[in-house]
Amino acid sequence: MSKKSAAPAGCPCGGPSYAACCGPYIDGAAIAPTAEALMRSRYTAYGLRNEPYLLATWHSSTRPAEPIMSDEEKLQWLGLEVKSALRLRQRKVEVAPEAINPDRDTVEFVARFKVNGRAQRLHEISNFVREPAEGGPRWFYVDGSFPE
Repeated sequence: MSKKSAAPAGCPCGGPSYAACCGPYIDGAAIAPTAEALMRSRYTAYGLRNEPYLLATWHSSTRPAEPIMSDEEKLQWLGLEVKSALRLRQRKVEVAPEAINPDRDTVEFVARFKVNGRAQRLHEISNFVREPAEGGPRWFYVDGSFPE
């Protein structure tokens, strides 16, 4: 599942080091334990241009059939800010406990990047689902929406 790239010293997602943060998930040595950990590892995989990992962590119901990366596109990832994984979890506490599904989660984030030298930002609320898989339950990215 891993595509070899030079791993940066600090983790691109903002963690202290690639080896102690997203590296084990991307390299297949561990399974992301939370939707937020999966989202962070997917951001890192985009920065490392690791398309096999991105596709493997994309839910089969929404996974693109076409390549998601282009060699012609000059893309540079600049930073990640998780906006509300905690706020969303706290909001769920206010809902009736029987309405909470522990196998679904949402993470809001802002990713900054440059495309062909032009600065951009992606503000997304991502939806994740946890399903049984070989090696134990696994989180998958399903889709996202873009708040105003």
